[in-house]
Amino acid sequence: MRRAGIFAIACGAVVIASAGHAQERKLPYWASIATGDALLRTGPERTYPAIWRYRRFDLPVQVIQVYGNWRRVREVDGTEGWMLATLLSTRRTAVVTGQGLAPLRSGASDTAPLNWQAEPGVVGRISKCANGWCLLDAGGKKGHIHIERIWGVSPGETVE
Repeated sequence: MRRAGIFAIACGAVVIASAGHAQERKLPYWASIATGDALLRTGPERTYPAIWRYRRFDLPVQVIQVYGNWRRVREVDGTEGWMLATLLSTRRTAVVTGQGLAPLRSGASDTAPLNWQAEPGVVGRISKCANGWCLLDAGGKKGHIHIERIWGVSPGETVE
């Protein structure tokens, strides 16, 4: 029998090979930061000032506008700005949101056994999203989580 645990993940592995492939897609779409050092700018050129430096890869962002090689992105707290497309990955990730610990269950059901509990702010890779649940993998700690407790998936979206 597994014991429920609490975990927080600071960073994970990155595959730069998929960076920049979050390109010609219907807006808005989800992407993630593909590097451990990415600047968010006020406009779509390197001459615009940076307003934020991201040091955690795999953070989910929503791409809301395209301008050449630049993508206007929105992050979980609503901050918006511009990033080079090469700093983004098609890898699907999510961040745990809400108040208190979020249960990660062994199956996509409120009655499935509890595997783990995740604190708000934990970032993980998502897969198999359907019917209001996603499989979240945060540093090897896996479980199904309600999509209401994560940011990185649109309501009703299915992810394979």
